[in-house]
Amino acid sequence: MQLRRATNVRQIGTHCLVLVALFLAARSTSAADRYPLRGLVLSVDASHKSFVVSHDSIPNVMGAMTMSFDVREPGDLEGVAPGTIVEFTLMLDRQEAHAEQIRIRRYESIEQDPLTARRLKLLKDIIGSPSKALTIGQAVPDFTLTDQTGGRVALSQLRGRVVAINFIYTSCALPQFCFRTANQFGVLQKRFRPQLGRDVVFLTVTFDPVRDQPERLAEYAGQWKADPSAWHFLTGAVMDIQRVCSLFGLDYFPDEGLINHSSRTAVIDRQGHLAASIEGNQFTAEQLGDLLDTTRRR
Repeated sequence: MQLRRATNVRQIGTHCLVLVALFLAARSTSAADRYPLRGLVLSVDASHKSFVVSHDSIPNVMGAMTMSFDVREPGDLEGVAPGTIVEFTLMLDRQEAHAEQIRIRRYESIEQDPLTARRLKLLKDIIGSPSKALTIGQAVPDFTLTDQTGGRVALSQLRGRVVAINFIYTSCALPQFCFRTANQFGVLQKRFRPQLGRDVVFLTVTFDPVRDQPERLAEYAGQWKADPSAWHFLTGAVMDIQRVCSLFGLDYFPDEGLINHSSRTAVIDRQGHLAASIEGNQFTAEQLGDLLDTTRRR
């Protein structure tokens, strides 16, 4: 049995009911079935003991889609927030379906060598970035940077739109990091083309502002045919870049001409509050798009 991904987050409830009905109708015993799932959390409703996930497929059972899952106790959702990568067990029997054994998947880069990982952790401890980084629901302080056209872009100017923000540097030599990060926005600008600029805006901030001046960022943006009115590649003074990176918990330091860095993608809602913060790159562009869709429909 294969089910397609919900094309609209408003279809979540219907798809859940259809899924459960199909599963239960196909069962011939009363024993519960268990299916491992992994996905990106889009929203959490602890009071109703449920959360919405854009999840991977279960081979030969159902395709990747956006669904709402119930839990038995509100405490099962402790620490779960929009932008969290989770792994859990889907329990299905003839009477109900619910999620159990929810585990938050912390980002651990398999490409990053142990020494680099330790240095990033030491840097984080020294500068205290965990305490400075914004938490979900906080208002994002205003900042102004320069985009690939040389124009000034202030976050406050984008109020009323959903803003997705990520971080790169153009000299990054590993395609699974900065190139993958920027490419995700490249995929999403096609999905959200009707909403770009007026409803959804992308910000890609360099943490190498000395080398990544507007001219260089314009060249880099050209790889994705980025619309400069809706997808801004941003640079600025070193102190300004450090402040913005710190707000979102992005850590980086130079190392033999390159830059070792963590990865972070954030979503800001229409009111200027942090709606989600995703560490690492272990999610798909489609899952990030589902998160943006959920945020813009609130």
